[in-house]
Amino acid sequence: MLLLLLLLLLLLLLLLLLLLLLLLQLLPPLQLLLLLLLLLLLLLLLLLLLLLLLLLLLLLLLLLQLLLLLLQLLQLLLLLLLLLLLLLLLLLLLLLLLLLLLLLLQLLLLLLLLQLLLLLLLLLLLQLLLLLLLLLLLLLLLLPLLLLLLLLLLLLLLYYYYYYYYFYYTTTTTTTTTILLLLLLLLLLLLILLLLLLRLLILLLLLILLRLLLLLLLLLQLLLLLILLILLILLLLLLLKLLLLLLLLLLLLLLLLLLQLQQLLLLLLQLLLLLLLLLLILLPLLLLLLLLLLLVVLLLLILLLLLLLLLLLLLLLLLLLLLLLLLLLLQLLLQLLLL
Repeated sequence: MLLLLLLLLLLLLLLLLLLLLLLLQLLPPLQLLLLLLLLLLLLLLLLLLLLLLLLLLLLLLLLLQLLLLLLQLLQLLLLLLLLLLLLLLLLLLLLLLLLLLLLLLQLLLLLLLLQLLLLLLLLLLLQLLLLLLLLLLLLLLLLPLLLLLLLLLLLLLLYYYYYYYYFYYTTTTTTTTTILLLLLLLLLLLLILLLLLLRLLILLLLLILLRLLLLLLLLLQLLLLLILLILLILLLLLLLKLLLLLLLLLLLLLLLLLLQLQQLLLLLLQLLLLLLLLLLILLPLLLLLLLLLLLVVLLLLILLLLLLLLLLLLLLLLLLLLLLLLLLLLQLLLQLLLL
């Protein structure tokens, strides 16, 4: 298109030169200068319009290239944002898995703690049962002795009753006193034996209770150590959970920031597309306006050329008329001379 315009301009320039040559021979100098100035102005306008058209085309190409580059950059940024979002989602999933594992560990430790507490309760119950069994054994050992003492007391009472009511006049006092003394001695011996047995049982009970207390203290120490260990582990797990929650919050904040950046990039992309559409709409309009101006200038040039041609034709007609008049004058002169 540009080449065709240049060829047309060259042809117009050649025609103008030819016309100028003719006008130099036919027209007066002032009119010729005015026509030359008009032609020069029109040519300058035509050149300026062509230059503007070229500049607009170049600007359009540059803007299109810039927009394409910006679109590619935005695509790359969007891809990077998508990758970052995927990575953040993976990290979030990993953190959630870690939190679930920590929760499971906490539950297991709590179950262990409950089991230890149950064992402690069982030990206390066993201790109570042992004490009850020991009490039962003591009672079982003491009951026969008590029964024996009761029997002896009953015998003494029976003997006393029988002596005073049936044998008072047949026996002597010495025999009764001896029998009573013997029975009292037996009672004392039985009481001493009973006291010794009670002492032995109490000593045995004390030893057993001391052994049980020692065992219970050891078990309590072990249980306390285990409870402390479990509490420390729970504390560490809580700290880890807090750290994971903080990391999770940070990742969520980063995710929100990336989403906002993505929205901003999408808005920029929309703005660029709108600008591109505006350029695509405005630049053809400008090109059309320039073409219209070119057409107007060309029409003016054509009109001027037509005017010049008309002037030339008029000049030629005048010349022809002058020639005819000269010929007529010459003919008249010849006729006069011949006469």
